[in-house]
Amino acid sequence: MYLYRFAMKKLPFGLTPDTEFFCPLTTHIEAINVLTFAINSGEALIKVVGEVGTGKTLLCRLLLNDLEDKRTLAYIPYPKLTPRELKFSLAKELGLRITDSCREDQLTQRIQSRLLTLNKKNGPVVLIIDEAQQLDVEGLETLRLFTNLETEQQKLLQIVLFAQPELNTLLNKPELRQIKQRIVFSYQLTPLNSQQTYQYVTNRLSQASSNETRYGKLANFLITRYSKGIPRLVNILCHKSLLLAYAQNKQKISVLNIMRAAKDTESIDTPIQNNLVLFVTLATFFVSGSAMAIWSLS
Repeated sequence: MYLYRFAMKKLPFGLTPDTEFFCPLTTHIEAINVLTFAINSGEALIKVVGEVGTGKTLLCRLLLNDLEDKRTLAYIPYPKLTPRELKFSLAKELGLRITDSCREDQLTQRIQSRLLTLNKKNGPVVLIIDEAQQLDVEGLETLRLFTNLETEQQKLLQIVLFAQPELNTLLNKPELRQIKQRIVFSYQLTPLNSQQTYQYVTNRLSQASSNETRYGKLANFLITRYSKGIPRLVNILCHKSLLLAYAQNKQKISVLNIMRAAKDTESIDTPIQNNLVLFVTLATFFVSGSAMAIWSLS
């Protein structure tokens, strides 16, 4: 609705993980560096954990794009599967055709044979699992057994897990201590601070349009406070704020628009926070304004 008004080629704050809008923030760059180093080092298990909306799936897509021409990839986006279903999913990703009547030992043997063949061409296969917190104890144990598949020089399968913090809780169970010990490299995504939020929002606006959409520090303060530095919530607030600006024929994301957007978003708690944030915002505004007035008079 507001694309034409703001001369944008695409929506800057959509919820689909679009790699064109990737912003090189510290937490995401560090995560990519850990993933790249661990994969190049031949590690069997790598883990990236972050709260809902912190950018795990976007990082997953970036990793898939980066490895596409370098390694053989297998991707399981939703692993809430039984151990047998998990094996079938991996077999399908490896290009195997397996009937339902296939015995467990035959299934494992065919996967191993396929991994050996692929290993001779492109090295170890990289299995990327998104939403890995959906795995249960049996599923994680199945993955551990997959990491046992190896030649004398290297693993046949490297597994990268992208998950919410619930995975860490699950891995603390005594019966999963073996797989936990095999995770040599892991990274914890953190929420954005105010400076990173500003960089994130302005980067997306500039990627979407050559025209300037004004977005000030005061607006950024509110966005950071309401979203708590979660990129997905930042996107929701900015998208709704642009809709409101469009309705008002404005060319900027204003403080009042952000407050209205926050109030309209169920995942943001505003009844008490609204008054507190408004007080702090106005106090900051008037203090800085008074200081400027005194400075100009002097």
